[in-house]
Amino acid sequence: MRRVSLPAVTAVALLVAYSMVFFSAPIEEDQGFVQKIFYLHVPLAIVTLCGFIAGAVMAGMYLCSGNREWDARSYVAVHISLILGVGGLITGSIWAKASWGHWWVWQEPTLVSYLIILLLFCCYQPLRFAIEDPERQARYAAVFALTGGAFIPVNFIAVRMAAAYTHPRVFQVTGAQLPLSMGITFVAALAAIALLFATMFRFELRAKALRRRVRALERVASDQLDEIRAPRREPAPAGDGAPGVPRPAAPIAIRS
Repeated sequence: MRRVSLPAVTAVALLVAYSMVFFSAPIEEDQGFVQKIFYLHVPLAIVTLCGFIAGAVMAGMYLCSGNREWDARSYVAVHISLILGVGGLITGSIWAKASWGHWWVWQEPTLVSYLIILLLFCCYQPLRFAIEDPERQARYAAVFALTGGAFIPVNFIAVRMAAAYTHPRVFQVTGAQLPLSMGITFVAALAAIALLFATMFRFELRAKALRRRVRALERVASDQLDEIRAPRREPAPAGDGAPGVPRPAAPIAIRS
């Protein structure tokens, strides 16, 4: 049976989801057409935070097992989440400008907390690459990712408990605050962005594995070239001052 290609599934999911956004989902009465950016901004934000948590879980697996594969997976998860997180920040600012007339509202705890989490994980790579020793690098990065991942649910609960906010709440304890047509479109967009994360994750992980193999082959080839280019020492002829080889005795003149 032929395996289904993940990139192809992701491309189809993105095409279907955002076709539904533009041609199927109704236009919101208060905000109008600009509200449709919600189907990009919110899935990006959700997948970003879930990606950070996944990176933290993988970091914990590395600390428990010592397997460097888990460290590589944690690094890639954090890296991809940062990329999507910047997209979520940009789309959120565009939506804020269209809805509230401001690119940013510092009094809104949801926006500020999302920015804090993003800036926190922006320190992950500088911290990691500031350490030269590979073992210490992986261990310190794992502790940082685990700490940052644990901060996310605590921050989420704190924001939900905030009394004053202006950011719309799509999901409440009683259920989603969306009509059925909007809800189906949102779920499709969320699944498409999650598939995009998975595709990018797989591509970067494979690229890093291939890069490690290329570097290993380069080291082997360099060692072999050094051996070929190294000058070979010819053994010194016997009796010509070679260590451990006695010189022949000089002839003795016999007088009659």
